[in-house]
Amino acid sequence: MALASLLPLTQHLPSQLNLKRLTAALTGGLVVTLGVLVNPVLADPFRPTNPRQVGDQTEAAFKAMFEQGNYQQAAALLRNAEDDEPLAYALKAALAYIDQNWDVMGENARKTRETAEQLVQTDPLRGHLYIAAGHFLEGAHTLSTQGTVRATPAILSKLQQVFDNLGRAESIDPQDPELNLMKGYMDLMLAVNLPFANPEQAIQRLQNYAQPSYLAQRGIAIAYRDLDQPDRALAAVESALQQTPNNPELFYLKAQILRRQGKEQESLRFFRQALASQDQLPANLVYQIAWEQCRTVNQVRDRERDCSEVAQRQLEQPASEQPQ
Repeated sequence: MALASLLPLTQHLPSQLNLKRLTAALTGGLVVTLGVLVNPVLADPFRPTNPRQVGDQTEAAFKAMFEQGNYQQAAALLRNAEDDEPLAYALKAALAYIDQNWDVMGENARKTRETAEQLVQTDPLRGHLYIAAGHFLEGAHTLSTQGTVRATPAILSKLQQVFDNLGRAESIDPQDPELNLMKGYMDLMLAVNLPFANPEQAIQRLQNYAQPSYLAQRGIAIAYRDLDQPDRALAAVESALQQTPNNPELFYLKAQILRRQGKEQESLRFFRQALASQDQLPANLVYQIAWEQCRTVNQVRDRERDCSEVAQRQLEQPASEQPQ
């Protein structure tokens, strides 16, 4: 589904719950995308040819987060990131969203938009792309701090700005890798969370135009997982792992897919591999991985442990002390 066609749909959603689900789906896609090939001269993690100047620190933070799955290192690198690069502020906002640090998220959402408004003068495509991201992050911040009822008018206004600016970016270069990565993730999150939406267009966008490839394949794997097509999901996550073989989030994703294939015993190996790097992951993600691992162990070994308690203990125990 094209994002430009979504705003009229939101005006006919049957309940506030649907709007909240829609916004949560979009936010999840953006976190992954922002939050989701380097030229020797210009730092650009998206374009193998005709790169743009994204900035060395911002590029390093992007790679730490998405190649290595190291959120702690990414956060440290972002402290010294370029102050004129909207991607840096978008990544900071995404990290703050994960940590539910709403003040920091709101500030960096605003800076994403304001920096992008300046960038339009020299790089209209990336400028409009990150104006869209900034408006979206501001809308997600409003939803998180005000609740669905109060936030609905502001969210609809922000979504209009998101669609308008994505359309402007796409009119400049519809095949741009950075644009297609972000738009592909957003479209996929909509397609798998809304009825009568077709995800194939979004999958093709990621497959054919988005870069870096490992993030595009990760998005495709997530889509097929949520569409209950685990064989296709496994092929995509294997492709991503070939390019970024040490990313704990990919181990976690592979574990989920194997479990959906009915290979619970095999999935436990990848849950363990993901948790072996828990020190570099956000605490709430570690908790979720540990909870799903516990649930799988209960199923395989016919146990009845309280997985909430198991996951909490996992958080309190350093990764170096975890059994391998």
